Parts: sequence; C-alpha cells; structure tokens
Amino acid sequence: MNRRSLSGAATASVVPVALVLVGLFVQGPYYLHLFIIIMMNVVLASSLRLINLSGQLSLAHGGLVTLGAYAAALLVMRLGLSSWLALLGAAVLSGIVSCLVGFPFTRLKGIYFTMVSVFFVQIIVLTVQQWRSLTGGASGLYGIPRPDGFWGLEFKSKTSFFFLMLALMLVSLGIMWAIEHSRVGMTFRGIQQTDSLAESVGINTTTYKVLAFSIGGFFAGLVGGFYAQYVSALDPTAFGFLFTIYILIYMIVGGAGTFVGPILGATLLTVLPEVARPLKSYMPFVFAAILMLIIFLMPEGLVGLPQRLRKLFIREPGGRSDVAG
Repeated sequence: MNRRSLSGAATASVVPVALVLVGLFVQGPYYLHLFIIIMMNVVLASSLRLINLSGQLSLAHGGLVTLGAYAAALLVMRLGLSSWLALLGAAVLSGIVSCLVGFPFTRLKGIYFTMVSVFFVQIIVLTVQQWRSLTGGASGLYGIPRPDGFWGLEFKSKTSFFFLMLALMLVSLGIMWAIEHSRVGMTFRGIQQTDSLAESVGINTTTYKVLAFSIGGFFAGLVGGFYAQYVSALDPTAFGFLFTIYILIYMIVGGAGTFVGPILGATLLTVLPEVARPLKSYMPFVFAAILMLIIFLMPEGLVGLPQRLRKLFIREPGGRSDVAG
C-alpha cells in the first residue's frame, strides 16, 4: 500500500471517530445543528457527484429532496407507517421517480439534460404548493412526528439526531464509495469520458445513466426524509433552484474529480455563512465569486490545494523548487 493510500485510510478512520467525539462532548444545540446540516450537504454533494460521474450535470436534487421530505412526512401522518419505514420509503420513492423520469431525461445530452432537470424541480415544487389537501400547499406541513425510539434512544434532542445523521452519512458514503470503485463505477467513468466510444463496445449508456440518476435520487430522498423528521415542519420552497445550485457549487469547489472533493466543499461552504455572518445576505454573490475563482484558477477544486502548495514550497534535491523547475 503506497503512502497516499495509507493517508486516505487513516483519514477515513479518524474522521468518524472525531465526529463521534463531537456528538458525545459538544452539547450546544447551535453547533450540533451546524454539524447535522454539514452532514446532510455532504451526502447531497456526494450523490450529485455520483450522477456527474456518468457525464450528466443534474440540477434536479432540490426537487428530489423535496419529494423525499414530503413522502416521509405523509407516509407517517397519512398512512401511519413507522418513521423508519417512511424514511426508507422516501428514499426508494425518490429513486423510483428518478428512474422513471431518467429514461426520457438521460437521452438528452449536455445543457439540454441540465435544463430539463431544472424544470423537474419546478414541477415538484409547484405540485406540492398546489396539492393543498395532501401537502398543505404553500403554507407547508407541520407537526411531523419524530422518529420512533429504539434501543433506548429517544429522538428528543439534537444529539440523537446528530448520531442518526452521522450513521446515515457514513453508510451513504460507504455505499457510494463501493459503487464508484466497482465495475459499475468504472463504466460510469467510461461514459463520462466518451459515451459514443462506450456505446461502440456494447455498453447501454442510457441504462447506466438512468442507474446513476436513480442512485443519486435515492440518497437525495433519504436526506429529505431525515430533514422532515428532524425539523418536524416543511416549506415547499425550502429546496428550490437556489438550494440545488448551492449543492452543485459544493461539488465543484471541493473538486468533482475526487471522492473527497464534495465532502470538503460541502463542509467548508456550509460553515462559511456562519463564520461570515455580516455577509450572510450576500452569500449567493460570495459563492458565485468563489466558484469563478475555482474554475479559472484551480479547476481541480480545493482538494488539489495541498498538491499545489507542495509544488510551490518543497524543493527538489537539486536545490530548485518545483515551480522554478
């Protein structure tokens, strides 16, 4: 195992332990809430990257999160299902809807697919707003039950929700990592490089693109279902177009070319509005500026910053720096 693999394995083991310690020793509701939002955004940015891995730039995540959130709430409130079954059902429903709309959507390429995915978000939001008898319409949905307790753990505090989201995040990232490093993930990358070449060797690119879109939709619905049970209230406009753009920015700024990139981008850019509170009303402009800087100056994303700094400061054996060489 090379040094990079050892470093990655060490980081992968240290971060979950550190997060467990945060949940055990951090008692402030504000900080726990911030960590919960970070973990939600990490899953969303990583699942969006999985779709992008197959060569598709999707802006449908906001709609899929909305679908999952309302599905989880209504399955409990209207049908009386267990909150755990509702959470899983929300994820599965979002995955199925992604699959159904994926077949016509993924036949479009480039900007056309992206544009249709934007319309998909608006259709879901408008449906939720207009279907007042079921969703509460523009007024939203309130009084969503908390998750059922198990093993003596009652979901009455932010600490319990922190550990629930931590478990969901670790499982989701583990599944996505396994998919990316499987034969399916290799096929996704091949399609991303050149789908015409993939088709020429007998790969059904439409099927794989739909699969990637469905998997991404599954995890978006899972996060939406968690959010509904966490806040116990839903606003149909909470996960609209701007929210989807933020998730896209997390992925690009962190680095869409690596698995760690969206995790890094989602973490830093979720914390940024809290650190720079005086600029919070200008955050869309700040995010746009950061995105432009990354695209033009560091297209590999923030994940490539250590390598750039290493080249800048570490000198070669001959006495010259990499930059000077």
